[in-house]
Amino acid sequence: MLELSAVSSGYHGLEILHEVSVSVRTGEIVAIVGANGAGKTTTLRTAVGELKPMSGSVTLFGKPVSAGRSFDAARDGLMLVPENRALFGSLTVRENLTMGTWARNARNGFREQQILELFPILAERQEQRAETLSGGQQQMLAIARALMGAPHILLLDEPSTGLSPKFTWDVFNAVQQVKEQGVGVLIVEQNASQVLSLADRAYVLEAGSVVLEGTAAELAKDPRVQAAYLGA
Repeated sequence: MLELSAVSSGYHGLEILHEVSVSVRTGEIVAIVGANGAGKTTTLRTAVGELKPMSGSVTLFGKPVSAGRSFDAARDGLMLVPENRALFGSLTVRENLTMGTWARNARNGFREQQILELFPILAERQEQRAETLSGGQQQMLAIARALMGAPHILLLDEPSTGLSPKFTWDVFNAVQQVKEQGVGVLIVEQNASQVLSLADRAYVLEAGSVVLEGTAAELAKDPRVQAAYLGA
């Protein structure tokens, strides 16, 4: 389990998150929804150790996540796919996938053949440079590279940003298959309707605080969520 317990965090002394508590178990999808500036990305960056909590704690299977040492979190099985994807643009699809194994010197978990079956479009473009892929294909490659590191928990920051409806569906379908492999997923997403239909549980973040939490189905029916995020 990944657990953030009463975490306050931010940048250069400015507190963005206020006692946020979020948990993710292996084999479940947990969504965080909220408007721009609500603190969603800050939550993910704190979870993987890029930001040091001002208070509270972050643990992975009971072990503290070292602040400022996100590479340690990756080695322990906590993988973040950032919104900008952070691919090696001049490297091929295959080379990017290989880079993913170095995070943990991964010998277990997803194999390259599994990845290519999960994202068939990547199988067709193994020798193509990442920078020449479409936005949707790049997002698939970023997720695939993270999976090559055999994560216990996969964190996704706005994976549908800039994608067509078809590619968004493809990415979300892949996330569901990742869950079925026993990987926990924490997904930050503005597309509340789709992500709530995908997730098991969800949190609503407003101005750096969790204002609602529960099963995704419950929150999708909540009048406050419908009014603020689902266009009802």
